[in-house]
Amino acid sequence: MSADESVTGTFNIWPINHIIFLAQENRSFDHYFGYMRQYWANNGYPDQDFDGLPQFNPTPGPAPQNKGCDPNFPPPSTCVLDDNSPMITSYHLLTQCIENPSPTWSEAHNDWDPGDPTGKNPATLGGFVWTAAYDARPLGYFDVDGKRAIGYYTDQDLNYYYFMATNFATSDRWFNPEMTRTQPNRDYLIGGTSQGYVYAIGSHPEDQKSLTAMPIYEELQNAGISWKIYVNPTNSGCSGPPYDQACLEKLGYLRDFVWGYNPDNYTGHYGTIGPPGTCGASACDFENDVANGTLPQVAQIEPASDAGLDEHPSDYDKSPQNIQKGANYVAGIINDVMGSSSWQDTAFILTYDEFGGLYDHVSPQPTVSPDGIKPVDVQPDDICGSDRGTGPTCDFTWTGYRVPLIVVSPFTKKNYVSHTVMDTTAILKFIETRYGVKALTARDAAQPDMSEFFDFVNPPWTTPPSPPAQNLNGACYLDHLP
Repeated sequence: MSADESVTGTFNIWPINHIIFLAQENRSFDHYFGYMRQYWANNGYPDQDFDGLPQFNPTPGPAPQNKGCDPNFPPPSTCVLDDNSPMITSYHLLTQCIENPSPTWSEAHNDWDPGDPTGKNPATLGGFVWTAAYDARPLGYFDVDGKRAIGYYTDQDLNYYYFMATNFATSDRWFNPEMTRTQPNRDYLIGGTSQGYVYAIGSHPEDQKSLTAMPIYEELQNAGISWKIYVNPTNSGCSGPPYDQACLEKLGYLRDFVWGYNPDNYTGHYGTIGPPGTCGASACDFENDVANGTLPQVAQIEPASDAGLDEHPSDYDKSPQNIQKGANYVAGIINDVMGSSSWQDTAFILTYDEFGGLYDHVSPQPTVSPDGIKPVDVQPDDICGSDRGTGPTCDFTWTGYRVPLIVVSPFTKKNYVSHTVMDTTAILKFIETRYGVKALTARDAAQPDMSEFFDFVNPPWTTPPSPPAQNLNGACYLDHLP
């Protein structure tokens, strides 16, 4: 360069060299963390602002309620809300297994308010019990009155998560991206958009095509940033070890994108993860990468759904899903990272893909449409379909509901609670900011970069804490409540 020339550059000096994220399945913030302030009081942690269930505030507020089903209209009638409906009050679930409420498009909008599901007025959040009952009755569930939807857990049930969220960092304004079910929200998680889909690809004639949007992994690969997706092959039908890459690739959501549907684009970027301590019986690429210091710069762990460890509520009464087993699995993964040489420059983000139809007392928040595409696969009788009217929540300009978040790193601020509104596409913004790549859509571009969770000057957790072993002694049943 000559003396009169100059160069402008952006340099990121964050000392994080490995970002790992895992989104488990279908749990809301109040459902998992609503008891948090009572946990702090019971265990000597200083109180701070935290928008959990109001009955656990230092000055308790009334426990939330939803109107339940009129008992004069039992099954096979649909659930009826009227003047004879009892009020169902928030309560502690004793069973670690519950029948599945639905978070899909129409149900998520009815949760806003059964009388105003398109959002013409502020959310009353009065529909969670009703939608859980509406779906339970034709499925032959035990809980035909939807009472499971307003139950919550405490540190007695999720002691590992409560300890980690308290000692590291969490947020009481962390939302899933879209008011609907798993697949579109996971598309947001890795691509910043569902390109108008509110259902899984292939559900309806209008959602048959893969997404043409760029997923984060395509952008990282183009920029020379290393990445890998780890999947648990247990009960998946993939034979091994060694495991066939083509089979492993079917266990993730990258295939929802045109770029991801062609495995030639990312050969060698899928690895396995096994239940910690079982690596002698299965291939454990993640565990080996952690132990050997060979983690990529960005790593996603897909939920171990086929292994029954994703914390998803039970779809079938004969196959109960136990949250404590799922939390124990996650605890083993995080503990492996904290106990390794990889710990020193790693950030681990645990969250949930969406709220699962489970109660939360905070409304979805206004946000930006990722790409200006409106819903394309709502059906005529869906909320916002041609037979049901329109309103503000009929576009992708509102988030979904709150979901749990734990940010674990040697740089994570101690006992930190964020109150900044974000959705899970903030993970994309965090990756983009750290590695200097562009935003994928207007949605992730609008998110904070998550730097508020960290202290990069004086790392608080150079030596990580010693968390408790996750409790595994909770009862698991589906045939009664609580």
